Amino acid sequence: MSTNVPAHPYTTPVSTKPLSRWYIPALGLAQFGIFIAILSPVIVSMQLKAQELQPDNPAALIGTVLPIGALGALIGNPVFGALSDRTRTRWGRRKPWLIGGILALTIGLALVAASTDVVTLTLAWLLCQLASNAASAALIASFADNVPVEQRGRASSTLALAQNLSILAGVYGAVLLVDNLPVLFIVPGIIGVVLVSVYVMVTPDRLPEVEPRPFSFAQILGTFWTNPIKHPDFGFAWWSRFLITFATFMFTTYRLLYMQDHVGLDAEAAVGAIALGVLLYTIALMLAAFVSGWLSDRLGRRKIFVAGSTALTGVGFIILALNDTVAGFYVAEIVLGLAYGVYAAVDTALVVDVLPDPEKPGKDLGVINVANSLPQSLAPAAGLALLGLGGGTDNYVAMLIGAGAIALVGALVIIPIKKVR
Repeated sequence: MSTNVPAHPYTTPVSTKPLSRWYIPALGLAQFGIFIAILSPVIVSMQLKAQELQPDNPAALIGTVLPIGALGALIGNPVFGALSDRTRTRWGRRKPWLIGGILALTIGLALVAASTDVVTLTLAWLLCQLASNAASAALIASFADNVPVEQRGRASSTLALAQNLSILAGVYGAVLLVDNLPVLFIVPGIIGVVLVSVYVMVTPDRLPEVEPRPFSFAQILGTFWTNPIKHPDFGFAWWSRFLITFATFMFTTYRLLYMQDHVGLDAEAAVGAIALGVLLYTIALMLAAFVSGWLSDRLGRRKIFVAGSTALTGVGFIILALNDTVAGFYVAEIVLGLAYGVYAAVDTALVVDVLPDPEKPGKDLGVINVANSLPQSLAPAAGLALLGLGGGTDNYVAMLIGAGAIALVGALVIIPIKKVR
């Protein structure tokens, strides 16, 4: 990926200047575009596709396809992040991966929509995960390149808001297009292409003057590893991200089925209830993210926000476990929205603050993002195992109590971090 290129106007490893007024809105648009394309299938449309292909046991299909796809995320994020660190082109080092990733993701979504068997569906979803993680790794590395430390809380909260607004948009898109699965899969990809292109056009792409070392097999293996003994703060941040993501995906993977099997709604009513629940979740999240991101920058503190919000997530899952009504589901969604709003607004800032090497953020952020993608592979299988406790397939109480316990452990591992207050 290394070539001789003309002099580039952005050669410092990390920005020390205040952001332009265009940067944070463009960052939010790009995050929204990537995540509406990749999360809409996870939240609703893939579950509808599973019911179409395997109506007798859609949960088993989901528990097979999503984990295999998540392996693409596990591999793709650190590898593409490291490759973007090494890329030297006249357009910069992040932009080629942003554009290439979102275009490939849109193609993958079209293949998912056209799939008529489990093997084709699995391969298409694997492509989607690889492509989305190429784009996402480049975007978060670009965040680390461009955002000075005193503005990271605000920019981090923008990422959180955009990601969760994309979930809301995906759910309401499913309400409108529940009977037209091809459009439901493909339109989010097209939106992603447009919005990522906006970010690429208005954002500087920093290109270090130092050429990377020759590429080797050892460096490929190194993209998956940052020594937690040498960098303990980074290690604790990794485990916190892993545990909260694991707990979250244990529920969201089966949320539609939870509303059908546990609460007792039919498919149409369940999609409608989820849409309102996600709306309440997103409103709570937006309020919490806006306040906590600003307050974290003002106080210069990250840990209390991340640990407290992770613990509150566990409380939300316990509420879901004890609930069997639509009203109780809405209460839990509000609690989870408040919790994740605080968490997501501050956690990215905390992670960037503890990066071992600011000159190679793509590589280390790729390792952090393994904590996003690996749980997506493991959580559906763990959730399925807990659902089967007692001999059935719908033990949602056991599954949700397990998710709550995992989230609470995720809060505790933040406490030992020393570099960040």
